[in-house]
Formats: sequence, structure tokens, C-alpha cells
Amino acid sequence: MQFRRQALSTLRSPEELDLPVRYARPQGLLVLAVTVVVMAAAGVWAATGSVSSTLRAPGILTHGRGSYVLQSPVTGQVTRVYAEEGERLSAGAPVLKVRTEQGDRAVRALAAGRVTTVTARIGTVVTTGADVATVERVPGTGDPLLAMLYVPADSAATVPVGTPVDLTVQTVPAEEYGTLRGRVEAVGRTAQSKQKVAAFLGDEELAGRFTEDGPPVAVLVRLERSAAAESGYAWSKQGPPFAPESLTPATGALHLAEQRPIDWLLP
Repeated sequence: MQFRRQALSTLRSPEELDLPVRYARPQGLLVLAVTVVVMAAAGVWAATGSVSSTLRAPGILTHGRGSYVLQSPVTGQVTRVYAEEGERLSAGAPVLKVRTEQGDRAVRALAAGRVTTVTARIGTVVTTGADVATVERVPGTGDPLLAMLYVPADSAATVPVGTPVDLTVQTVPAEEYGTLRGRVEAVGRTAQSKQKVAAFLGDEELAGRFTEDGPPVAVLVRLERSAAAESGYAWSKQGPPFAPESLTPATGALHLAEQRPIDWLLP
């Protein structure tokens, strides 16, 4: 009862009504001001700022026409190997000579290109349909070198034509010579199976590496040329004193278009 009487007496005493009310301490006002400033700055950055992203994908340097596996049309013993790895052949050029029951037969290139592997050796016996060589399709010496990247299917839609690409070439130390410059020329419409990648590359092992995380989408990159560089191509540094070779593995860093942070929040 004593506390109630004190409360009632306080209500009946208006002498303190004219005293100012303390809403917050100065420290609280400072924290509130800082919070408002930070939120305002974040809003301005979200509306006017930009954020860039990089997508990395494995790939290989190529002339863009792919490779084919040459198979023996006959059964017999290899008596001669005409072609060497790295040699350029015209369409119909002999690659092997095979001795059969009907006589000697030549195994010929199906299309012009560069021999990348020869699996048959003198003295080995081959059967009809056996793989004897792999040939990269390169009709002429002036065909430009390109890069084929294999991008995850769920990320391919974010890669537009013209996207700049930096390529780390396996045989070229990036710390010393830099990265190879290029731009996206074409993006595949559908994901490719391991069999389709192997048919293009002529190499099942490479196809398995490029498809181990699922069917990818092929992205063709045209390399930037440079008359001032010894290699003939543009690099982020001085580049190597030699031109990179086809069928060399590379890793591409695709620099995607910048986006405003506010776009991530808007539907």
C-alpha cells in the first residue's frame, strides 16, 4: 500500500512535467547516424556500382575442325608406316601398309590434316576396324589456332559472344609469359556427351576429363593475334618465344559482364 500511495502522490504532483525528456544518450545518436550513413551508402552502391565475375573452364587449343580416328579397313600385318606424328597429310595420303591374304593394302587418310598419334607399329597385326592413328583436321597451314572450352551446362547461358577470355596454356608458364588472350566466338546450343566430345577430339581420355562433372557445353574462343609478339598471338605479358601448338590443354578464365548488385534482388 505504501508504494501505491507514493505513485498516486506523484501523479498528483505536476511540478516536474516541464522537465525535458531524455530520449537517447549521445552515444546512441552517434550509432544511429553511422547506421543511416552506411545504409545510404550501400543503397547508392547497389544502384550505381558494379560487380564482375569470372567463370573458369577446362579446354584445349585446336584448329576448330576437330580430329578423327583412322581405322584399318582390312585385317593383316603392318609392314610399313608412312606417316609420322606431327606430319601434315593430304586427303588420301597413305598412312600404313598392311599385308593381307589378298596382298598389300594401304590405309589412307580420310581428310587432310596433321597426324597427332600413330598407334600401329611395324609388325603388329591389325583387324578390320582397329584404330591405327589419329588425325587432326587441318586443311591448310594458314588455319587459325582456336581454343575449345567445355563450360558446365548450367553456366553456359551466362556466357555471351564477345566475352574476353584469358587462357592459361599448360606448356607455357603463366608467371613468366602471361596468359593467352581471346574472345568467345560461339557458344554451343546443347550439352555434349562424352562420346560426342571424344568424336571431336579423337581422344577418349581427354573427353572423360572434360565430362567428369556432367555433359558440358562447348564454347569456341578465337585467339587475338599480335604482330609484335614472337608467338604471333596476344598475351597478358610478353608471351613465349614460340607459338603454342594445337591439342595443348588450357584453362580459360571467362570474364563475364559486370552487374549491378541491385539486379540480384530484382526479379
